[in-house]
Amino acid sequence: MPLPADLTGDSLTPSARKLGAISGAAVAFLCLAYAVILLVGLLSLPSPNRQIQQPWFTIMEVLIICISPAMVALTVALHAGASTDRKSLALASVVFMSMSAVITCTVHFAILTLARNPAFASEPWARSVFSFQWPSVAYALDILSWDVLFPVAALFAALSVQGPGLASAVRVLLYASAALAFLGLAGVAVENMQVRNVGILGYAVLFPIAAGLLASLFHKAGNDNAA
Repeated sequence: MPLPADLTGDSLTPSARKLGAISGAAVAFLCLAYAVILLVGLLSLPSPNRQIQQPWFTIMEVLIICISPAMVALTVALHAGASTDRKSLALASVVFMSMSAVITCTVHFAILTLARNPAFASEPWARSVFSFQWPSVAYALDILSWDVLFPVAALFAALSVQGPGLASAVRVLLYASAALAFLGLAGVAVENMQVRNVGILGYAVLFPIAAGLLASLFHKAGNDNAA
């Protein structure tokens, strides 16, 4: 039986289908886990002005480092599943998502391993480098990753997905995810990071939902092909 119209790429091999199903499910699950840990961390704060405490902070950093490669793997599977005339768009998504992942993993790995190390934490410039209070180097790089590179990747991913039904829902979610993430840049323009938080709805809520639906599409493609 031929593949469904929403995943028509000739190069969509069984391993590519499996990559799409697993990476999509991983993004959805890891983002849900991150949201739960974030909520627990916030509820455990002794005061609203304090940073999230251990072990929640470390768990969140590790989850972010795991989520980004899963997002890249999902765009790679999308590239494999894209029709011939959409493969260049899907490839652009892979490139921009990879750039976002490299920056994100670098920032959060540095925070995880260096920010609380006495050799760095005691330096007067440590806050300007590692803190997620604006302005700081880490915050600026995080904005570049999630409010510039990620939405471009999500936009190209949306353009590469074809078909009705679930595929149509995925496109809408990806477009909305990109739009909200781009809107987060307004927080930089007005120097108000509360405004920037609108982008979180894009990459931490809508995109994981789209990833979960994509996992279902890839799984369905495998079942239909087997039939």
